[in-house]
Amino acid sequence: MDPDFLNVFTQPAQLNQFLAENVIAQGEKRKLIKPTSNNNAKLEDLKLLLIDWINTTLKEEHIVVRSLEEDLYDGLVLHHLLENLGSLKLDVDKIALTEKKQRQKLSVILEAVAKCLQLEESQLKWSVESILTKDLLSTLHLLVAIAKHFEPNLAMPPNVQVETITIENTSRGLKTVNAVEYITENKENLEAQSQDDAFDELFSRAPDKLDAVKKVFLQFVNQHVGKLGLSVKDIESQFADGVILLLLIGQLEGYFLNLRDFYLTPTSTMEMLHNINLALDLLADGGLLNFSVNSE
Repeated sequence: MDPDFLNVFTQPAQLNQFLAENVIAQGEKRKLIKPTSNNNAKLEDLKLLLIDWINTTLKEEHIVVRSLEEDLYDGLVLHHLLENLGSLKLDVDKIALTEKKQRQKLSVILEAVAKCLQLEESQLKWSVESILTKDLLSTLHLLVAIAKHFEPNLAMPPNVQVETITIENTSRGLKTVNAVEYITENKENLEAQSQDDAFDELFSRAPDKLDAVKKVFLQFVNQHVGKLGLSVKDIESQFADGVILLLLIGQLEGYFLNLRDFYLTPTSTMEMLHNINLALDLLADGGLLNFSVNSE
């Protein structure tokens, strides 16, 4: 046995409990959160926030989550969460009692998540098996990804990281690899990446050129919506209800939007948000939007 494996656990009882609860077959590899991360305050804050977010979202359905590991593995909560957040209708039973049914249900749910979030298989940090076996690391990655997509304003603590151990059962014994893994965004990395963003440069270093850029955008918009007898003079105010955005997308993509699908003269915030969400969905479906946008 790899001596590093023993060093992960401070007491023999912890090792025995781990091996009893985590059977790793020959040739299998698993990645887990080290017990040393149990006292991670930021991790606990994230878990409590996610539990509160789920319970608030599903309050009207009388669903109460107390443990991320114990309450999400069978797919019931994830099913309700996706239907509530994304209006997704999944062709699965509400309640799956057997492990076979739970595995089938999770497969449909996670496939829908990957499609909705536009993630390739290589980008997934979870699997049917890891969620089904109550793996906390995978469950956290899954919930954070769902929350970031559907609730981008949810104030998740940044830079939440955990110590992980990857355990592989080889013919010579248990082989381990230790690492540190981020569960929420590393803001330092994000700030470094954003330095090259053209619009950030424009706003911060050349605000005097912003009006010229706006004029170019206005010309572009009016060139297309002008064919419908419309004229845009103010990007901020006239795009706020989603109508111009929808009509512009229709003109650029060459299709007609059914008037029954959106509000041509919205009178409430809810109707405006419906229009904007529809526009964002159209852009995402067309492969034109690969990052989250808050409709509000």
